[in-house]
Amino acid sequence: MNISSKALIAAMIILHGFYMLFPLQAMAQGDWKKINTVEEIVEAYPDRMKTMLKAFNLDYPGLEEVMQAYANDSITKACHLLLDYYKNGNTSEHLRKEQPPVSQRIDENASSILQNTFTFYQITAKVPEVADGHLDWKYRGPDDDKEWAWSLNRHWPILTALGVYYKTGNPIYARYIDQFIKDWILESLPYPAVKSSTAMWRGLEISFREKAWSKIFFELINTDYISPATQLLILSSMPEHAHYARNFHGSNNWLTMEMTGLATVATSWPEYKQSPEWLKYSIDMMTESLKMQVYPDGAQTELTTHYHWVALYNFYLFYTICNQANFELPDYFTEQIENMWNYLALVMRPDGHALLNNDGDLDYNRDRIIEVAKEYAHDDWMYIATNGKEGAKPENGPSNLFPWAGHLISRSGYDADAQWSFFDIGPWGSGHQHNDKLHISVSAYGRDLIVDAGRFAYTGEVADKFQGYARGSLGHNVVFIDGAGQTAGPKLAEEPLAENNYKIVEDFDFALSDFDSFIDVEGDVTHSRSLFYVRNNFWIVVDKIETDRSRKIETLWHWHPDCTIALEKGQKSITQNERGNLQIIPAGKTTWDLKLVKGQESPEVQGWYSNKYNTYVPNDVSVYATEIKSTSTFVWVLAPSEKAPKSMKVKVLSQDSDVIKIRVKDQDKKKWVATVPFSESSKAILETK
Repeated sequence: MNISSKALIAAMIILHGFYMLFPLQAMAQGDWKKINTVEEIVEAYPDRMKTMLKAFNLDYPGLEEVMQAYANDSITKACHLLLDYYKNGNTSEHLRKEQPPVSQRIDENASSILQNTFTFYQITAKVPEVADGHLDWKYRGPDDDKEWAWSLNRHWPILTALGVYYKTGNPIYARYIDQFIKDWILESLPYPAVKSSTAMWRGLEISFREKAWSKIFFELINTDYISPATQLLILSSMPEHAHYARNFHGSNNWLTMEMTGLATVATSWPEYKQSPEWLKYSIDMMTESLKMQVYPDGAQTELTTHYHWVALYNFYLFYTICNQANFELPDYFTEQIENMWNYLALVMRPDGHALLNNDGDLDYNRDRIIEVAKEYAHDDWMYIATNGKEGAKPENGPSNLFPWAGHLISRSGYDADAQWSFFDIGPWGSGHQHNDKLHISVSAYGRDLIVDAGRFAYTGEVADKFQGYARGSLGHNVVFIDGAGQTAGPKLAEEPLAENNYKIVEDFDFALSDFDSFIDVEGDVTHSRSLFYVRNNFWIVVDKIETDRSRKIETLWHWHPDCTIALEKGQKSITQNERGNLQIIPAGKTTWDLKLVKGQESPEVQGWYSNKYNTYVPNDVSVYATEIKSTSTFVWVLAPSEKAPKSMKVKVLSQDSDVIKIRVKDQDKKKWVATVPFSESSKAILETK
């Protein structure tokens, strides 16, 4: 018996159970790009269109004619009517948008997108094509970085294209979106319906697509740029995306992103049968996650402001989604979101940037805080974000201690030139941690001075080279014991810091903590660090090493790469910047072996700085080394100045088991005497003369 090739292909598809997903005509033609009309998508994927219609609650008001056509097995007519319902209706009105005047304008900065050339994490590459002209959605970029592939599958390029379309009015950008989405959906089949870490079907990427596609579907619903076939493919894929988010989601920040995606589907398309259950589930999970992820002081438990922002953005987005759909959230939810904004506002540097700590970039938050300050009528946030030009001065402050996070933010004020510091006396963090307890960062006069090294990258060549440096203690302003950095500490705070750990008064801030676990170090050793900030003047740092034997001690101070550093008499490290300077003055009788390290790769990586993922530059690190025979105490004064550093003299006046008393005298003969305790903050005292 002769069997035509067409019949043979059909028989093979049926045998493998793939008829619904790999239809005969599309397979034979091998040209998915020509599937544009309702008729073409129904003919090519009849069972998928039937499954899509079954996912809808056809009793939903306005879908009566769709239900009748479906009942009569008129799938093509039912699909037409379904699209008519969305084109002529007002559902998801907040997503619908007026279209720009048509033009042929080109945005040269975005022209590469049309050639499938994208930039993710500062790496640019053209995505190759595979069989039948589909993009290679598994492509990991020139550095073989899985983060690059995940970014591609988040569909960021089409949101850029959408923005360029509105900017130029040129349909070429909107039509590119049509092909991009159609390509992805058809190439992604079949939906695996299992938890996955693949580029196409991982939970984070699903959440980004849900939000991107809902925006595109409704904004362009009444244009000819997104074909009816692609619109129907979106409607067929959304229940699969929602199914994944509902059944295979992660926790912590992943959960927030995946639940905002699920809520987006549920509220953008309430006509799906499962939309009410999806929304209820997402509300329950997000409320519970907020309780688990966010401390009472507003800090997200990973304790990196970069991922604090990620969590806050998604909690806030979820709040917005529910508001737009007229779903009321519990009071706890809205109150904690406000607390998260408050944390982000209060830790912000005078130049508008966030903390750089744990895994994160040096995010710019000023504009975010200004915008949300208006919404919440928080004049204090506005005052902080505008350096006092608008709003009202906060009643408390200028310094703040977050007792659950263990973050002390010291300030001289809120002006652009204000002195600012961060002292880490909290837990390790629930994720994205660095081994950096007791780290200190300092800025003044609009300039970062003492810095955290940053995160560099997670995968690829940069990560291979620098990830150990970034996450270990070498990239932080901490103390090394016998050449060893810190191990991991406790992930979470079980209670807030006791009041005897800190003191904030008008003239000074004080905080202290300790750490006693160093990598493969023998015997008993504890590093205690006290920070005493004399407001509007300088910082005193006291390091106490309690040990049962002789030790080699190394104290690291990392400078911002824009700083020019000199080593001067008295073992001082001093910047020589035109404006915004700092000198590190060691006090006491310790003799230090002082050296500057910059851009070192062996015998260990040292002297590198990364303020943005996948980027890095060399920076100076002052390394102070000494030998001790028993328990010892070291004193440092970090003195900022606008221009040339002032001449300052530091003397340890006395020390006992409870406190150390230090005198600082400047060139103008002004004197400060600070009593710095080793345990009880109530004993912290400042005298001026």
